[in-house]
Amino acid sequence: MSIWWSLHLRREAASVPLARRLLLGTMETAGVDPDVSYDLSVALTEACANAVEHGGDTAHGRSTGAYRVTAYLDGEKCRIEVADSGPGFTRVQATAVPARADAEHGRGLCLIEELADHVQIGTSPGLGGAVVSFDKILKWRENSPLLTAS
Repeated sequence: MSIWWSLHLRREAASVPLARRLLLGTMETAGVDPDVSYDLSVALTEACANAVEHGGDTAHGRSTGAYRVTAYLDGEKCRIEVADSGPGFTRVQATAVPARADAEHGRGLCLIEELADHVQIGTSPGLGGAVVSFDKILKWRENSPLLTAS
C-alpha cells in the first residue's frame, strides 16, 4: 500500500503549518516512527518557507502566486517535493552553502540536507520556478497499518 497527496497552496505564511500538519497526520496514521516524521516535517517546513518567501512575484509588499507540495509514502521511503513559480535557482544557489553562525536566514536548504537521505534542488524544466525534492527511508512503529496492509 502507498499513500500520496498533493496540495496547491497560496504563498502565505499560514500555508506552511497546514502542509506540515497534513504530513504529520498522514505519517501518524500510517504508523511511521515519530523521529522520522519529525525530521521530515521540519524539512518540509523549511522547503515551504522558502517557497513562500522566494517563490514568485511580490507586489506591494504582499506575496502573490502559489506553490505545490506533493508527498509520497511508499513502503520503504517518503518522497516530498515542493515546487514554486519563482525565478528558480542559479547553479550556485542549487548547492546548499552553510550560512554564517550569526545569519538570520540561509539555513533552510542545509537543514533539509541534514534531515533527509537524498535531496535534489533545481529549477523546473520548461516552467521555471524552484523545485526542492527530498526523501528519507522510513522506519515504522510496530503493527503499523501501512505495513500490515501490504
